[in-house]
Amino acid sequence: MERYQKLMIGHGLLVTFVSLLAGFMLIFKLVGGLEIWPGNIVPISVYGTSEGWVRAHTGGLTNGLLVVIFALALPKLDLSAVMNRFCAWGLIYVAWSFTIFYWIGNAVGNRALTMGDNPMGESSLLSLVGFLPGLPSIFLAPIILYIGARAALRGLKD
Repeated sequence: MERYQKLMIGHGLLVTFVSLLAGFMLIFKLVGGLEIWPGNIVPISVYGTSEGWVRAHTGGLTNGLLVVIFALALPKLDLSAVMNRFCAWGLIYVAWSFTIFYWIGNAVGNRALTMGDNPMGESSLLSLVGFLPGLPSIFLAPIILYIGARAALRGLKD
């Protein structure tokens, strides 16, 4: 279990790190670059929208911290070795696939929300790269959270 905890904490912190980079992208998008001295901004062109960078920043932070919190909770859940492995690798996959989704979704017309065109815009090969890895995650995340909640609540007495 300790190995899975360390893996989860490491990956959770890396996902959080990438979310902080999205925060820099947000700043660059909002102000048009990097301020090196008050009033002196070096232009930096950033793709996407400020709203998309907000989602990448806050969503990535939330997902990274979720993985770390779950890792710290693992010893209290008393899961089998198989379930520890499933939850650990499952949440790591979820966090990275959503991170990819946020970054690519901000670069493509359809926001990587569907495989085809949608009201947001047209699909592309890149939008599939953003959409498809995240598709299993929309099922994995709630399943893993349910497994954790059920394990935490099992055997509680008044």
